[in-house]
Formats: sequence, structure tokens, C-alpha cells
Amino acid sequence: MMDRRNFLKTTAAAGVFVGVEVGSGAHAQARPVINFQLGWLLGGNQIGEVCAKQLGYYAQEGIELRFQAGGPNIDGVAVVASGRHEVGQVSSSPSLMLAASQDLPIRCFATGAQVHPYTFFSLKKNPVREPKDMIGKKVGVQATGVILLRALLAKNKITERDVQIVTIGADMSPLLTGQVDVVTGWLTNTTALKVLGPDRVDLRLWDAGVRLYALPYYATVDTIQKKADVLAKFLRASAKGWAYAHANRDAAVDLLVKEFTNLNRADERVALDVMLEYAFSSRTAAEGWGTMDPQVWQEQIDLYAQLGQFSRKTPKLEEVMTLDILKATAEARARIG
Repeated sequence: MMDRRNFLKTTAAAGVFVGVEVGSGAHAQARPVINFQLGWLLGGNQIGEVCAKQLGYYAQEGIELRFQAGGPNIDGVAVVASGRHEVGQVSSSPSLMLAASQDLPIRCFATGAQVHPYTFFSLKKNPVREPKDMIGKKVGVQATGVILLRALLAKNKITERDVQIVTIGADMSPLLTGQVDVVTGWLTNTTALKVLGPDRVDLRLWDAGVRLYALPYYATVDTIQKKADVLAKFLRASAKGWAYAHANRDAAVDLLVKEFTNLNRADERVALDVMLEYAFSSRTAAEGWGTMDPQVWQEQIDLYAQLGQFSRKTPKLEEVMTLDILKATAEARARIG
């Protein structure tokens, strides 16, 4: 995570704010552009936005969407905070809390997944079905996921010395070979989970009491205040795209692999059914796609403060998230659950 000093350097180097399409001749109309900065490589997490783009929903709102791929060497939060791109999305909500604790001027304005799919996987021969089953186990986790394991342990009053943390990569084979008793990953990553087979046992982080959001959308405070209408157009169109994907799953995957040609259609079709279970819930049935609960955010802030994760300050709720754009689009976001 970029600190305040390095953020200011990035801002100075960022140069021109990219936000309006310009040209010449008859097609030179200024049209707001949403540069959508992702925290990962282009893939199935964006199927709703892909549908909205391919079917012209953004154009109907009078805006243009451009995907901006992330990756291991791209700090998407810093890019958006600097003003270079208008909207970003990260994998997990703590990234935005940590940014706010460093006084980076960004806020979450919607969330793509109502329940975080981060999960601890074990096998039936040595299952971890609830937090207390972690005691005495070797838990294989990526370096970035150690804090999530610590959060689970703290939430369930289990001391860290009661488990053995083993740092591993994304490969799940250490579980199959017996090197560890537990591995971690996202339930939406159905391709990676194939290797675990039918003996897989799941313990979701959310069910263990650590309620984080996945795939949160964010923008700078300046954008939220001065271009709220553009963000509302983005959210309305995106909601319509996700509703289309929910109702037309085969066609949605066809649009996805047309947009991102490196993807495997069969794998993405399986993954979509799982992803939609997280994008829509009883809460979205009542409040519409993209909704979020301030109480869940406050729980996250309190837990991360307890774990000593905020080196500069503990951010206030209003420094992390806003409901303004959700309220402005309340009647337009599909109520599906």
C-alpha cells in the first residue's frame, strides 16, 4: 500500500487527468470516459461490465467505459487516488481501509460481492469445518492472506501459536501432498479448485465471523463530489449488465470471451454460476445490485484496528465509504436475490 508521501510523488508525476474523450470533426463531442482500473488481469470478475459495454448500456448513459488491467506491478489504488483513472476495483475491502488510514483521498461507493468468497479448504480425511478445527493444523496461505488468517483467529479467540502458518503460493497441491492441512483461495476460482475434487471441505472467512466485502468499487473524493452524475451513470449501466448476466448466462459468457479472448469459455461458464451467488443476495433483492452495509464496514475497521493494521490512524467510517452514489441510483439497480 502506498503511503501519503509516495502518493504525492505519484500525483505529481501523473500529469494530465484523463476523463474526457476529445477528437475532431463530426464525432468530436466530449463524452465522459470511465477508465476502470482493476487490481488484477482482465477476466471473469468483469462479466457484468463486459455485458454492459457490449450491449451498449454505457453508451445509452452517454459515457464510455475503458478497462485498465491491473497486475502484480500496478498499484491500482494509487493510480486512481492520483487522478489518472476515474474508478477502481480491488479484490478485498481492507485495501481501501488501509488506504484511508494513510489519508489517500478515495472512498468505496458500491460493492460487487455481497459476501467475500475467501475460503479455507481442507479434505474430508482431516476436515476444518469450523474455526476451532484450525487448532493444531498446518495452514498454507499466501503472504497477503496471513492477515486474513490472523483475523479469523482473533475473531474466534484462538491464539496464533495454536496453528502453524506455512507460506505457500497459489498452487493448492500442498494440501493434496500432505504438506499442509489447509489451503486458501476464492470459491469463485472454480478452475483452480478442480484439483481438490469431491473430498473438499470449505470454511468461508465470512462464516467464521470475519465479514469483508469483495470487489469493492472506489473513486476519489473529488470525483464523488464533482462527478457524481458520471459515477451514477456508470453504476446504473453496470447494474444493468450484471442483471443481464444473471438472466442470460450462456450469452453473457459469449460476450465475455469475445471481449477477453484469452479466457476459456467452459471454465468461465462454470465460474459465472458461482460468481452470481456472491453478486446477488437477499440484500440485493431488497436494495439492488451493488448495495453495502455500513455496519459491515464498521466491523471491518474495528477488527483491523484490533489487529494493529493501521500504522498511521484508524479511519472513520465516512473516510472509507459513501452511500451517496447508491442512493442516487436506488431505483435503477436491479433487485435480484
